[in-house]
Amino acid sequence: MDTKDVAQKWAQLCREGKNLDCINELYAENVVSKEMPGMGDDVVGRQNVWNKSKNWLESVEDFHASSISEPVVAGNFFTAKMEFDCTFKERGRQKMEEVCVYEVKDGKIASEQYFYSME
Repeated sequence: MDTKDVAQKWAQLCREGKNLDCINELYAENVVSKEMPGMGDDVVGRQNVWNKSKNWLESVEDFHASSISEPVVAGNFFTAKMEFDCTFKERGRQKMEEVCVYEVKDGKIASEQYFYSME
């Protein structure tokens, strides 16, 4: 798959709520996941990224709304805007908006990085 194919498949799986399946199918074995500075350490490896995503999903009590924009592809990168309105078990209801940037190598997501405001 080229970057556009990976981006489209990523968006489809995420919109269907199949985030963990997305990691299993589209992520490279040695993928790197980066959060905002001060928001957690980089995570390396598909299984570790899968665990990180599973933990985040399990921290949510209820999803009220979510959306993912159409991916924008440039070379071997793609980006998308994600919005969530959810209630977390530990911190209550919160609206979130972030931009995600993904790098694709050899038909797999090799890195992901998230950008969001801390308000």
